[in-house]
Amino acid sequence: MMKINLSIILFIFCLANVSTGKEEQAVPSASKDKFIGVFVSLADNKNQGIVPVPEAIGNGDDPEKNLYWGTADGLKGFFDKSKRWKLLEKQEVAKGDVLRTRTYRLENSNVVLFAQAYRGTAIRKCIQDFELAVQSGTYDLVVYIGHNGLMDFNLPLPEKSGRQAKIPDCIVLCCKSEAYFKTRLEKLGGHPLLMTTQFMYPGSFIVDAIVENWINGDNPGKIRESAGVAYSKNQKISAKSAVGVFSEIKE
Repeated sequence: MMKINLSIILFIFCLANVSTGKEEQAVPSASKDKFIGVFVSLADNKNQGIVPVPEAIGNGDDPEKNLYWGTADGLKGFFDKSKRWKLLEKQEVAKGDVLRTRTYRLENSNVVLFAQAYRGTAIRKCIQDFELAVQSGTYDLVVYIGHNGLMDFNLPLPEKSGRQAKIPDCIVLCCKSEAYFKTRLEKLGGHPLLMTTQFMYPGSFIVDAIVENWINGDNPGKIRESAGVAYSKNQKISAKSAVGVFSEIKE
């Protein structure tokens, strides 16, 4: 039977209230683990303003085949096959708009990654929950992967909670995310770490590529370089072009 330490059990239990905005969603302070929360909005040809992809990978109700979850570079597809990420916990029964969840630990580290796959029609809720997690400080690093829904609709910022457990680092992997998300995240108390300037493919391999930089506390410039190298290899474009996909965040 798979063993999971107490801090992870407590952490997953606390996540039950992430979408509600309740104060008690914060990570237990006794935990020595560093937590990454990944919010994945499944690609949906019919209900999102994306460039249409093949029907099988663009069905927002089918995470197992979805471009951003089940394919080789999707969250589940990539991390399940990775030799350095160990699967600790999974939920494959839908709970409302969250169709799947997965929890991984990076080998030889104190880093735990918790990912949620949201139904394609629930992209608004996915972004709302992502921003609530930033505001509350639920995670040490908060990541959004999917279509840039803010290109399609207006979304009010979450109401101020008056309490933030920690200032989280933030990554938004979607097209032109800096222009749409950076200011919002700063207002919510987040620390933007990796954003994009162009139309791009938000593959989960990017998260894996920058995790050591993040653990080491590297600046956004180094994280941008690592993301660019990974993106160059995956998309088979020049390193210079790939780095240019990501914004230059100065501190």
